[in-house]
Amino acid sequence: MKIDKILTAVILAGLLAGCAAVVPRELVNAREAYQRVSTGATAQVAPAELHIAREALLRAEQSFLKTSGSFTTRDLAYVAQRRTEIAEVTASIAMEQKNQNLASIEYQEAQSQIVTDTKIDLSRAREDLATSELVGEITAEQLAASQKLAADSQAALARLAAVREEPRGTVITLSGSVLFASDQIALLPQAQIRLNQVAEVLMTLSERNITVEGHTDSQGTETHNLELSQGRADAVRNFLTQHGYQPDRIQAHGMGEGHPIADNGNPEGRANNRRVEIIIEHGLLSSN
Repeated sequence: MKIDKILTAVILAGLLAGCAAVVPRELVNAREAYQRVSTGATAQVAPAELHIAREALLRAEQSFLKTSGSFTTRDLAYVAQRRTEIAEVTASIAMEQKNQNLASIEYQEAQSQIVTDTKIDLSRAREDLATSELVGEITAEQLAASQKLAADSQAALARLAAVREEPRGTVITLSGSVLFASDQIALLPQAQIRLNQVAEVLMTLSERNITVEGHTDSQGTETHNLELSQGRADAVRNFLTQHGYQPDRIQAHGMGEGHPIADNGNPEGRANNRRVEIIIEHGLLSSN
């Protein structure tokens, strides 16, 4: 509270001094930014960062009183505005994290129910297939049961990620932002929940060969992106093998920035290009 009173007094003095000297635009911007942020949620969520912003603005105001708008004043005002913006962003991230934590329990319960329902459906399909195999030859009933098992698996995966059929197989696409922090190869906690659910379904197809491909956007060097994509593909492969999938049936390849599915010229396109794809050989509905 004391520094707020000091800051108010300095600003009032600066306004009076403004009759003789023009207040720099940078200082005006810094004042407006601090006024906006200090009256919002940032004061409660990120008080430490807002305190730093207050002190930075105070230094800028004191410089203005002494020098009437020198380059030093402008530089200090610019720093004060950036400090205010940092406080605002910090508060925004903290509030978003709080909301995510509150939603996490509901999300996990919903996803667990999906996996439970999927297990029941797949178990029934396997029982039907096992019964038909007793006949000793591939019958129309056995083929139908096999196709039903594959269709159920595809439906289960579709609930968890984007799934499409291509000549190379069934492609499961997972957003890179869901799996990894920026420029990192370690799986996020929320990503492990999602991958665990995907692994549950993939285990019903454990006789299939799969390939994990990592992809990046065009930001950064080509060499770095190639290494980053390989590290992310390896992380997903390791997760799946640790959850029971046969290591000799999984390959991991880093594709770098060379296979975009959207325009790298805008943030939305780059976000779509940052992805991991799991390709199931022959496709789910193949009879092979």
